[in-house]
Amino acid sequence: MNFQHTEDRRMLADTLNRFVSEQYGFATRDALARSDSGFSREMWVRFAELGVVGVLFDEADGGFGGQGFDIAVVFESLGRGLVVEPFLGALMAGRALAQSGSGAQRALIASLIEGHAVAALAHDEPGSHYELANVSTRAARSSNGWVLTGKKAVVQQGAEADFFIVPARTSGAADAEEGISLFVVPRETAGVALRGYGKIDGGRAAEICLNDVCLPDTALLGDRDAGFATLEHCIGAGVLALCAEALGAMEVAKEHTLEHLRTRKQFGVAIGSFQALQHRMADLLLEIEQARSAVINAAAAFGAGRIERERALSAAKHTIGRVGAQVAQECIQLHGGIGMTWELPLAHYAKRLVMIDHQLGDEDHHLERYITLGRS
Repeated sequence: MNFQHTEDRRMLADTLNRFVSEQYGFATRDALARSDSGFSREMWVRFAELGVVGVLFDEADGGFGGQGFDIAVVFESLGRGLVVEPFLGALMAGRALAQSGSGAQRALIASLIEGHAVAALAHDEPGSHYELANVSTRAARSSNGWVLTGKKAVVQQGAEADFFIVPARTSGAADAEEGISLFVVPRETAGVALRGYGKIDGGRAAEICLNDVCLPDTALLGDRDAGFATLEHCIGAGVLALCAEALGAMEVAKEHTLEHLRTRKQFGVAIGSFQALQHRMADLLLEIEQARSAVINAAAAFGAGRIERERALSAAKHTIGRVGAQVAQECIQLHGGIGMTWELPLAHYAKRLVMIDHQLGDEDHHLERYITLGRS
């Protein structure tokens, strides 16, 4: 099988890498990540004008990509720049709309592609432990539609999102796949309470309280009680995106560390000439290539059947979690004390790599999931 990117994808990667390098330097990124909103709406529009958001969706939804390798190319470039704009939310919310939305709901995808809206998937709940089917938020029928009650945790860019895709339980036990429904919830809806906060790796997230949120029938996304398959699909896209993002961050951390080993001198010679450090760096390079292979495998399997797709995604996320932590640790140690300083970009790449492991399931969760899916 040929895993070389197409000419269009190579051009996209070159364009995006150049834009991030020239317009999204570390000082700019750091200022945006620590701002009140955690990202820039203006920069979000500029990314959209480049066509980057459109690449995440296929032609039927107004985009011009949507395949696994399209997602991987975009997010690897974003990872190289530690970009904090709401691409992940747009991807997951948009894929949910594309998978199950009505005509009016699917029209929201255009606002994401154009950079005019910010969306978030509000799935995680306190105590859910990464389990997709562990949904306690309830949606009850009312005379005018639906009433949602519950809490959502660590919603990326939640305080700035214009609308949310919210899984809620309409029937069944709290951990059953059957009985989950999805809803489109505008942020200004009465009863939606947001508490935003900064994240350790930059950007912001929010806790959401749904206090008897009244929604019309048109807010239901897809069929009642049948939202799990859509939820699994859009989170799978998010897992692939995070794996590719981590790969981009690893590459930059590796490049910075190699440059440090070439230029930092001790006893009158570059420390990269010390055999012990060479061995550690060689081991790290092999692990990064292993991570790249896992991401390629996940991207290739993204359009396959459910079991093959989900196993490849879980295998990649497990590998990325393990290798990401190793890259963060080794690169900082090879830099010495300076590796921990706020002013050095490497410290921020290390934080992001560690935190990616905890998004959408850590390495232990995905190892167990990979084994369980293999028995299916």
